[in-house]
Amino acid sequence: MSTKELHELLKLINRLELSEFKMKEGDFSLAVRTKHFVQAESQYAAPAQLPAAPLAASLAPPVSPAAAHMPAASQAGDDAKTTQEDGSNYVFIKSPMVGTFYRSPSPDKPIYVKIGDTIAPGDTVCIIEAMKLFNEVDSEIAGKIVKVLVEDAQPVEYDQVLFWVDPKG
Repeated sequence: MSTKELHELLKLINRLELSEFKMKEGDFSLAVRTKHFVQAESQYAAPAQLPAAPLAASLAPPVSPAAAHMPAASQAGDDAKTTQEDGSNYVFIKSPMVGTFYRSPSPDKPIYVKIGDTIAPGDTVCIIEAMKLFNEVDSEIAGKIVKVLVEDAQPVEYDQVLFWVDPKG
């Protein structure tokens, strides 16, 4: 990655007000924590702000505001996760990078996948634009799309859940 590309990436991270960013490309890896990360952690650190809770609940680790909007199983570190919900197992397709999410290759083309579509490993499910580069996101799993969690042209973070897939579908 060139110095110019790195500078543009850091500008994008700042503009999107991300709290944390991780990237790995070949032998190159980058991890950035911004001022937003410190603020998010500090609001949970002061015990005076926490309401009284049962002991079991107080032993749980604090959850960042961004993670609170994701399904619980998506907070771990793997690319594909499984969770129990309504008796079904779902696998998550996550964003491999920070950027802007697009459901179709261009505004005049049909979307890649919709709810109810069956996908196979290698199928393109969306595009993420990062630094004016359009990166296709391919599925690593087979199954049926159950839920799309991101709106078209919405910014996404690294490791953010994009789709729920039923591997039995």
